Amino acid sequence: MSDSAFAAGSVSLRIYPHLDLPAPAIVEELRVQAAIAAESGFDGVMTSEHHGGFAGYLPNPLQVAGWLLDVMARGWAAACPLLLPVRPAALVAEEVAWLAARFPGRVGIGVAAGALPGDFDVLDSTMHDLTARFASGLATLTSLLRGEHLGILDGDPALAACALHPVPVLSAASSKVAVRRAAACGAGVLFDSLTTPHRCRELSDAFRSAGGNQPVVLVRRVWAGAPPIRSVDAQLDVYRSYAPVIAPQHWGSDEMISSDDTSTIVDALVGVARRAGADALNLRVHVPGVSPTAAREQISELGTRVVGPVRDALIAIAKHRA
Repeated sequence: MSDSAFAAGSVSLRIYPHLDLPAPAIVEELRVQAAIAAESGFDGVMTSEHHGGFAGYLPNPLQVAGWLLDVMARGWAAACPLLLPVRPAALVAEEVAWLAARFPGRVGIGVAAGALPGDFDVLDSTMHDLTARFASGLATLTSLLRGEHLGILDGDPALAACALHPVPVLSAASSKVAVRRAAACGAGVLFDSLTTPHRCRELSDAFRSAGGNQPVVLVRRVWAGAPPIRSVDAQLDVYRSYAPVIAPQHWGSDEMISSDDTSTIVDALVGVARRAGADALNLRVHVPGVSPTAAREQISELGTRVVGPVRDALIAIAKHRA
């Protein structure tokens, strides 16, 4: 398994809540699925943020990451992405650093600017000057999580420890401006599950040309067997309803990889990572409507039969690229 969050060769799982369950059962199911992921071979898990029960998300991905790490026998967890402009970047850095103090070497953080107006309304924020706010926050966050330029936070032991043990950071990116910003800050980049491999390759090449030397992580939907097409299509319609104008221009139809043959899934995942110029993969099986039992079965099947061969291939690709 990969040693740190987002490391080259890592294959991680996206964890989502089953919002049709009562709240305590939602939390318990998240923890069960994370434990299964760790036991079956995934390198880590990621949680992500929206508010108001939107489309199968939770509002507190960093807190959830802590819940999951508590039951994972191995592997890392990351809030990825967390909506950075609605929070002070220094506060995010403090919270991440202290989670890393509890789970040394097992924490990462990914951030996004946000695109859903309701998220900003809930938090009494606005989308005004969003790009500049995100850029400033990303620069602050990455610096603090390397233990640099602590200023009035120089008395914080967890942030000071980041000088020796930095917490890796990803920035969700869908444009060349965004990947160059990440490269300048020392962050890696995260590409969403719908962006085509061709577009991802344009962006990963631009990232590396700008001096980016952190991981390029690609999200992909995957299903062993016949996928729940209606549930997937419904979720994609939700995403298309609010995505920035730039995203659909570079989105494929659904970019899902599915097969009854897990070796076919392995080959497809390795192929898409190679075409996209990705160092690591983050896999998603859950959409609203998928039962907890089905999700658990998918996590176990993919972790046991797909993750290992894909990881080996990604590591070989990374060595060749170097």
